[in-house]
Amino acid sequence: MNHTILIVEDEKGIRETLAIFLRNQGYSVIQAINGKDALEKVTKEVHLAIVDIMMPVMDGIEFTCKVREEFDFPIIFLSAKSEDIDKINGLNVGADDYVTKPFEVSVLLARVNSHIRRYEQIIRLKQTTSNSKKLVVRGLELNQDTKEVFVDGRQIQLTAKEYYILELLMSYPGKIFSSEEIYETVWKEDAISTQTIMVHIRKLREKIEVDPKNPDYIKVVYGIGYKIEREK
Repeated sequence: MNHTILIVEDEKGIRETLAIFLRNQGYSVIQAINGKDALEKVTKEVHLAIVDIMMPVMDGIEFTCKVREEFDFPIIFLSAKSEDIDKINGLNVGADDYVTKPFEVSVLLARVNSHIRRYEQIIRLKQTTSNSKKLVVRGLELNQDTKEVFVDGRQIQLTAKEYYILELLMSYPGKIFSSEEIYETVWKEDAISTQTIMVHIRKLREKIEVDPKNPDYIKVVYGIGYKIEREK
C-alpha cells in the first residue's frame, strides 16, 4: 500500500526537510502551511498527519478537533513546548503521539512507521466483513472485523487507541485492568507514564456514555484500574 503523509507546518525549512525524508522512505507527501490549508487538502487517502501546534490562521489543536469529526488516521503533534500540559491538551483533542522540537528525524520516522503499521492493520480489518466477530455489553457493540462501534444502534467514531482500549475492556467484562496493563497491551511497550490512559478513558466516556461524569459502562476502581460493567 502506498501511504500518504500530511505535513502541517508553517516553518518552510522544517516542512520541506520532513517531506524529503518521508519521500526517501517511500511515502507520498502532502504539505500544508497551516490548519486551514490542511483541511482543504485532507482526503481519505491520508494515512497519517504530522501537525505543528503553533501556527497562524488555524493552529494544530483546532485542526485536529475539526479533522477528528470525520477522519481517524493517526496524528503526531510537533511543538517547541515541552510542558506536560501541552502534551495532555494534544492527546485530549485526538492526537495519537507527541514529539517535542528540536527532534531527531530518525526518531520521528520510527514513530511514523509504527503508527502506519497499526493503522494499516485497522484498514485491512475494516475491509473484511465476513465471519463477523462482535463483542456486546448491553447497548454497547464492537465489531472486531470491521472495527465499528455502536452505542444503542448509533455508530460512533473512535481513534485507533480508543478502539483498542475499548476492545480490551469489552473482551473481559468485569475484569479490572490497571493503567499499566492497558498501556502495555495497547501501545505494546513498557508503561513509562500512565497519564495518557486517563486522557483516553475520558475521551471514550465522552463518546459512549450518556453522562460521562456518571458513566454506566467504563468504571474506575480507585487505586486499581478500569473495567467495563456487565450490568448497570
